[in-house]
Amino acid sequence: MSATAPEVEAGAVARQPGRVGGRRRYPRFERRQRRAGYLLCAPAVVHMVAFTLLPVFAALWLSFTDYRVLTPPTWVGIDNYVAMFSDQAFVKSIWNTTVYTFFTVPFAMFLALLIAVALNEKIRARAWYRAAFFLPHVTATVAVAMVWIWMYNPRIGLFNAALGVLGIGRINWLGDPSWAMPSVILMGIWQGIGVKMLIYLAALQGIPEHLYEAASIDGASKRQQFVHITIPMLKYATFFVFVISLIDSFQVFDSIWVMTQGGPVNSTTVMTYEVYRSAFQSFRMGYASAQAVLLFAIIFVLTVVSKRLTRSDDV
Repeated sequence: MSATAPEVEAGAVARQPGRVGGRRRYPRFERRQRRAGYLLCAPAVVHMVAFTLLPVFAALWLSFTDYRVLTPPTWVGIDNYVAMFSDQAFVKSIWNTTVYTFFTVPFAMFLALLIAVALNEKIRARAWYRAAFFLPHVTATVAVAMVWIWMYNPRIGLFNAALGVLGIGRINWLGDPSWAMPSVILMGIWQGIGVKMLIYLAALQGIPEHLYEAASIDGASKRQQFVHITIPMLKYATFFVFVISLIDSFQVFDSIWVMTQGGPVNSTTVMTYEVYRSAFQSFRMGYASAQAVLLFAIIFVLTVVSKRLTRSDDV
């Protein structure tokens, strides 16, 4: 009587080198390497679970409760989510965050690309220029914001002094609801250029030189080389810069807190600042958790959509 097909397959697996009873048996040295790998990964895994996954799930659960620190959480279902959209200050913060992101992300990316291309050329003291552009990113935002507050000062600030030379009257940059958000956006663009420029610079140095040499031999101009070689080769870097810029813009907080505290008349309040006010000024932890969950959902959806649009399957 001949053996059935599963019996033949089981016998073939059992006869393979390094397998006992169908289970792969690793050499002793390889087993030690695997255990060492697990031990080295363990701290990072424990850190991620304790400080990332658990807080995320805790915030998600709290978003369905009425929790005010001094009393136990009470289950309220979706009441916090319903209340958010009748909260005029929070609705305003969603709009302000969108406006802030709409202007800071593309302008900062465009300027960072231009600066990276310029600093990729062989110019004198380019290391100093690179350090100068990157310096705002590594400087504490509070310190940077204090400097910009001085520059925006309506009486002794640098901007009004420059306008005075041109014969233009003073502007209350941070005190006027019409000018407060553009003033914050300008500072956000300036501070965000450094890290984007650094990523673009690294990507530019990874483009093979022979592509430009072949294009030059074919008679392509510098502009044609930039459009048809540089920009396509920066596709993945651009996607990465866009995603981190998007997340940074939606999470802007410290500059708003220092410069305007959401004012005047909520003209610069953003979603993270409303989460802070709900949690640490009103002590409505459940409501603040719902706001934070909505912010996470918006960032997640925008990231997925941008990935689809750029078709960055390998990123």
